[in-house]
Amino acid sequence: MQLIDGKATAAAIKAEIAEEVKTMVARGGKQPHLAAVLVGHDGGSETYVKNKVKACEQCGFKSSLIRFEDDVTEEELLQCVDKLNKDEDVDGFIVQLPLPEHIDEQKIIMAVDYKKDVDGFHPINVGRMSIGLPCFISATPLGILTLLQYYGIEMSGKKCVVLGRSNIVGKPMAQLMMQKQYGDATVTICHSSSKGLKDECRQADIIIAAVGEPDFVRADMVKEGVVVIDVGTTRVPDASRKSGFRLNGDVKFDEVSPKCSYITPVPGGVGPMTICSLMKNTLAAAKKEYYK
Repeated sequence: MQLIDGKATAAAIKAEIAEEVKTMVARGGKQPHLAAVLVGHDGGSETYVKNKVKACEQCGFKSSLIRFEDDVTEEELLQCVDKLNKDEDVDGFIVQLPLPEHIDEQKIIMAVDYKKDVDGFHPINVGRMSIGLPCFISATPLGILTLLQYYGIEMSGKKCVVLGRSNIVGKPMAQLMMQKQYGDATVTICHSSSKGLKDECRQADIIIAAVGEPDFVRADMVKEGVVVIDVGTTRVPDASRKSGFRLNGDVKFDEVSPKCSYITPVPGGVGPMTICSLMKNTLAAAKKEYYK
């Protein structure tokens, strides 16, 4: 069993990005600028945005954080998005999800200029990704794909099961794994209503678990030599930790890992690669790689 080290991989890629930015700026180019909009004080969102700011420093990017309280109106948020769309110094920006219930998330996503949508959530980017056109790919699926490629894991012709059908991970991940230019795998999507889920998983060469249910994947669901990518990051109570909680994946690691050829840990697997992918997308936005 080999552990897929997302932390080390992300560090190596961020170092490469930093070198490229240094060269760009030395040649008189503009420093890439990533902005983030954070509403309220959700613990997970706070951590993610804090790590994003840190990653921007490591990559040599300019970083801006715009904060709103939970009671911000939809109109105020839309005005902020419009302002960022028009700001020529901002190459890309994210509106951190989830948003409070009184705000229509889809309305906010639709308002973001797709040329600055480094989260890859806008329907134009989602549509372009689904037919294999250049675009900003949603950060977590891009991070997973990068890890699989970085470790030289064979994907072509393999049977891949994606557990979960969210717009942020499950659906785009399945699309990418299916496409010839990326995974070139045979893909099955399973979810809460899937029948014969265990049998599907037992046949899989690669399992990507993104159901948001701690310890969902157990040893009796996987075959020997399987590659397991654990996307889950659920906070579970842990009195032994200073924070009072620990991050738990969707995979029962101690049970499943002995049967794996490769597996990602939680934390330290997919998480660091999500931030890293956001940096890759921001660099692409600054270079106008996909959209002029």
